[in-house]
Amino acid sequence: MKPKNKTEIDEMRPEYDFDYTKAERGKHYQTLLKQGSNVVVLEPDVAKAFRNSAAVNDALRSLLEVSKVTRRLTGRNGGR
Repeated sequence: MKPKNKTEIDEMRPEYDFDYTKAERGKHYQTLLKQGSNVVVLEPDVAKAFRNSAAVNDALRSLLEVSKVTRRLTGRNGGR
């Protein structure tokens, strides 16, 4: 490993403390398995259509509402 220059050490602020001796590997792993992940990756062409995550959520809520209405309409008229 290459030793750090004095300039690299001087550029860091004193309040930054990178003490990894207290770190726990996989600390949140079991929680993630129980709760599941909430990360969804959009394809690039789909992502271009939305400004931010709120716009995606609004579009998906609208789609869910339309699907509920459509399901009710087709459910009543299904008995031929």
